[in-house]
Amino acid sequence: MRSAESKIVTREQLRELLTAHKARGEKIVLANGCFDVLHVGHVRYLEAARKEGDVLAVGVNDDASVRALKGLGRPVLAARARASLVAALRAVDYVVVFREPSVEALLELLRPDVHAKGTDYSPETVPERHMAARLGIRIATVGDRKDHSTHELLAAIRKAPHA
Repeated sequence: MRSAESKIVTREQLRELLTAHKARGEKIVLANGCFDVLHVGHVRYLEAARKEGDVLAVGVNDDASVRALKGLGRPVLAARARASLVAALRAVDYVVVFREPSVEALLELLRPDVHAKGTDYSPETVPERHMAARLGIRIATVGDRKDHSTHELLAAIRKAPHA
């Protein structure tokens, strides 16, 4: 079994690796997210994404893009730590940290067969839907019902009594 750290690659390395997988006829899935404080919803999302193909690559937002998306005080964990946690999951084959506010540049570069999004999206609300359609990438909404959130988890931690 590969180590979590060996699964974290640059976008150029990932492009080369995925090109080799495609040459072998394997179906590529790209998932993405902030993954700030990994929780059960993240695990279920990534496990369901993996079922959409043979190889799962995951884009993890860098610290600046998480701050822009989530606000002050976020991320809780630095990008490298979040990437390591995601990479440690059995369902994940590769992880790449990206700085852009959306995953469109990765879709353009990597050209996966499937772009997996969580169930908090519908086909009409996926921000990258037009890019995916232009590139012939199928969008799959996967995972369990969106009743887990990092925001709620952090709020519960803050409220918990501390001895």
